Amino acid sequence: MSRILVTAATGQLGRLVVAKLLETMPADRIVATARNVKKAAGLGVEVREADYGKPEMLDAALHGIDQVLLISSSEVGCRVPQHRNVIEAAKRAGVRLLAYTSVLRADTTELLLGVEHRETEVILRESGVPVVFLRNGWYAENRAMSLPAALKRGQLPGCANDGRFSWAARVDYAEAAAAVLTTEGHAGRIYELAGDEGQTLSEFAAEVARQSGKPLAYRDMPEADYRALLTGAGIPDQFAELLANSDAVASRGGLFDDGRQMSRLIGRPTTPLAAVVSEMVKG
Repeated sequence: MSRILVTAATGQLGRLVVAKLLETMPADRIVATARNVKKAAGLGVEVREADYGKPEMLDAALHGIDQVLLISSSEVGCRVPQHRNVIEAAKRAGVRLLAYTSVLRADTTELLLGVEHRETEVILRESGVPVVFLRNGWYAENRAMSLPAALKRGQLPGCANDGRFSWAARVDYAEAAAAVLTTEGHAGRIYELAGDEGQTLSEFAAEVARQSGKPLAYRDMPEADYRALLTGAGIPDQFAELLANSDAVASRGGLFDDGRQMSRLIGRPTTPLAAVVSEMVKG
């Protein structure tokens, strides 16, 4: 009986993947890892303690595992050695498939976030472990954290100009990962995963305004000014740089994709932006 392991299972994506797997397979075939196992108590599957930065824990965590979903580390700047630890443990464990959550067009993207993903993909290719790349596009929920302040001011700032984001909901990406882990024929594949439709930040702001009943307009500004605005709001310098860079890349088409690989993989249209905005506004 093959067993599937989902790493970082207490994170927002990991929890959703576990839930999607439980819809189609018994719980005893699913294993989750977490740095803090207490936070994973409600997942409904076996939980093993593991930390990407502690390789001595990983062999036990991957024992008896056939397929792994390696959800990329949240520790920007430390990702490559952490990912390497998991990859090497997966090789020692004889894992038959490792799915890695990368970023849209990782091999060519101008995203600063893309650097560590690109390096991880190289390590995976050289590892000899059968691999599938899940190159996730932009999460529609990424903008949610800025909405309360934006609605208060009546302005949504950014530096994406009229660039289109092929947003998809986090649950769409989770369902895509679950589909790859539960069906055959994915080893060696690269999936560029994105929403079916693309929207500009102006269109996003208009949808938020419509659903919230509050005025909201997109305010475009130079990348440096947007970065300064973010740091002035208390966002750490490195994170502010990543956010501003992401918008700037979007302004040049770097976060738009119309290949619809995601909807084909999950067998349904991706979640409409209006539905995601509805959840944001409620929250």
